[in-house]
Amino acid sequence: MELPRNPTRAVKVGNVTIGDHRPIVVQSMCATRTRDIDATVCQSNDLHQAGAGIVRIAVDNRKDAAALEVIRDRTEANISIDLQENYRMAGLVAPLVQKIRYNPGHLYHHERKRSWQDKVRYLVDIVEKNDCAIRIGVNAGSVDPRIKDLFPADDSISPMLASAEEHSELLDNIGFTRYVVSLKDSDPDKVVEVNRRFAEMRPDIPLHLGVTEAGLPPDGVTKTRIAFEQLISQGIGDTIRVSLTLPNARKAEEISAGNEILSDIASGRVRGVVAFDRTHLNIISCPSCSRVENEAFVDLAEDVKKMTDYAHDYPFTIAVMGCRVNGPGETDDADLGLWCGPRAVTLKKGPETLGRYSYDEILGQLRAQLDKLIALHSG
Repeated sequence: MELPRNPTRAVKVGNVTIGDHRPIVVQSMCATRTRDIDATVCQSNDLHQAGAGIVRIAVDNRKDAAALEVIRDRTEANISIDLQENYRMAGLVAPLVQKIRYNPGHLYHHERKRSWQDKVRYLVDIVEKNDCAIRIGVNAGSVDPRIKDLFPADDSISPMLASAEEHSELLDNIGFTRYVVSLKDSDPDKVVEVNRRFAEMRPDIPLHLGVTEAGLPPDGVTKTRIAFEQLISQGIGDTIRVSLTLPNARKAEEISAGNEILSDIASGRVRGVVAFDRTHLNIISCPSCSRVENEAFVDLAEDVKKMTDYAHDYPFTIAVMGCRVNGPGETDDADLGLWCGPRAVTLKKGPETLGRYSYDEILGQLRAQLDKLIALHSG
């Protein structure tokens, strides 16, 4: 059984093509620090050999860019670069890679006196000269504040759509069509809705699917499966990533999980779950990546899952985030959030900061706050 596919245009990324009824490309992201060249080369090659059509690597500064020059010579993977806030890194890395991913929300925070349109034109000029594709990566936890403030606080989908739509329109007007779009949220139901709506507006644009901060397996795989089964079964989606919180040695599990989901959908072995169960405790945690500021984050996420098992039957969300990029936004939306820094963990209750604690102290502090939530809920 072949998967139904929307008639999106073809976007070439190295030796793979996204869209145009081509096989869905499975990808992943390195969790090693980019400047740790040997580790990043090893993981890039492991992911490539596991079946990753594209491997994403973060470049935050010139040291990362310099490391990438060596990494490029030691891996055959198609590389996509995550630019973070500093979009000007594109000029250093584009000659070395096949794709550049930028986040419209991150563009806002860098060189604020320069318009977002000028920043995008700069990126397009760079990638056209270097035979690269672009991904417009819109994340619920880091939407451009300029757009987010135009919509009600309880509407997280409309700002994402508006952001993706205006960036796509600008690229089209420039005459650059070699791009894909991703619209990601930690809530699989919202992932389904936002991608359905965008696919209706722009059926020509290839979509990169993923549930961001899906968390630890097996729950993270289940959340992702909920979204993928509904979207891919309707022809929506041209490339995917299963974003799991994993130690480095197990990173290739993202590829195997993605392939298994695609295989099940193609053969009709779908679970048919059409909504995420909100009656039980929901732990979201970001995928392990090179932006994680302390590798103890992965162990902490595991410990949080075990410690909070006693609260399984309560409808709370706990976020465990590993870096500054999505940490603030995603923890703001959770009942309780842990924002993990290099040496300490910030404990939050919604947008309110409750304190900063060591990695040894944080579980006890989290339990105390969780007990308070349970008492209020039960009272």
